[in-house]
Parts: sequence; structure tokens; C-alpha cells
Amino acid sequence: MVSLDDAVIARLERGGSRYEILVDPELAQQWKKNPGSVNMEDVLAVEEIWSDSRQGDRPNESDLVKTFETNDTLECAAKILERGSIQLTTQQRKEMTEEKRKKIIHAIATTATDPKTKSPHPRTRIENALAESRFSVDPFLSVERQVEDAIKVLRPLIPLQFVMAKLAFRIPGSDYGGVLGVLRDLVEKEEWLSNGDWACIVSCPGGMRHDLIDQVMKRCSRAEVKDLDR
Repeated sequence: MVSLDDAVIARLERGGSRYEILVDPELAQQWKKNPGSVNMEDVLAVEEIWSDSRQGDRPNESDLVKTFETNDTLECAAKILERGSIQLTTQQRKEMTEEKRKKIIHAIATTATDPKTKSPHPRTRIENALAESRFSVDPFLSVERQVEDAIKVLRPLIPLQFVMAKLAFRIPGSDYGGVLGVLRDLVEKEEWLSNGDWACIVSCPGGMRHDLIDQVMKRCSRAEVKDLDR
């Protein structure tokens, strides 16, 4: 559930009355696109219907029933979100846009590499290229959708290659538990060696190669790693 500080107002005006709810901005957009994909309880910052959320004013139950044919909070909230609009202050829009921009840059930096160096582009290079292309970030659209659009405008400016990297790790058995959480979802093949070491081959986006190695080495300084692509 989103905090009140991070919530935004969804508002519906009907018959001279105003109805407001406080919602998680991203989950609210997700719900509007596909109501079955998220629970209304998770969308709401607080299960209340307001006539003026800033003043703390609530509508009469009779008005709720007249407008929504129910006084059930979740049902009313669903209709407000379905028929109404999401309100953002200038500061909220700025903060949401900047946060989404960072996520887009992170997603590209951790999946794409420079085909000449086989290394990830510095995030500042991606950020500067997006600024040069005047790429506009939408605070409501998903990161995945905007990453696709960002890549299209970046390709003429910086070389991008999306490849999977294969790494082989050998971990002392005593350190297995410490690194498993980092590697578990990436493991393609694994085996326990006769000396008690754990060996595995993992596959990850090329841009994540160095970060992944760093994460493993921080948890196990005795780890051995081999880049199978080089």
C-alpha cells in the first residue's frame, strides 16, 4: 500500500458533487488498463472516499448511493478510478517523471553493451543521449514500454548491442549460501565438485556482467569466475 505522502488524487465529478480517492499512481494506471491485474486494496492509500481529500471532507452516504448505487468503499473507488481522472501536482509529476527516467536509464544500462568494447555504456552517456534526442518520459507509462521507445531514439546516437553473457563461477561450498541469492535465477547448469566446491554456469544480460561479478565477489572473495564469451 502506497504511503499518503506518495499518493495522488483520483477525482470524479458528477451531478455537482466531487468524489476523490488517494491512490498509488502507477498501480492506478495499471488498474485502469487491466482491472483484474491488481487489487483495489493495493491501489488505495487509504480506504476512504472524500469530497475534498485535502480538507478531509467526506460525502454523505446518500450521495454515494445516488451516484454509484452503492456505499461500498471499494466499489465506489473502482467507479471513481474508471470514470474519473488522476490529478498530479507539478512537483508530483516532476518527481514521478524523474524516477521513471532513472528506471529507464538503469534498464538500458544493465541490458545493453557497446559492441566495440563489449562493456556497458556509462549511465551518464545514456542520460546525455536521451537529453540530446529530447526523449520525453511519461510518468504513467510502464518502464518496459518506454525502454523500447528510448532505444529507438538512442540507436542513431550511441551503438547498442543486446546480448546475453555466459559466466562460469566456482564457489567454495562454505560460501554457497551467501551467493545463491544472487545467482539462483540465472543458473543454467550447476554441479557439486568432489572437493566440495559449487560450480555453475549462468546467463545474464551483457550489461549486467560486471555488476554480477562484483556482487558475487563481495559475498565470496574466494570465488573464481570465467567469462565464457571471451
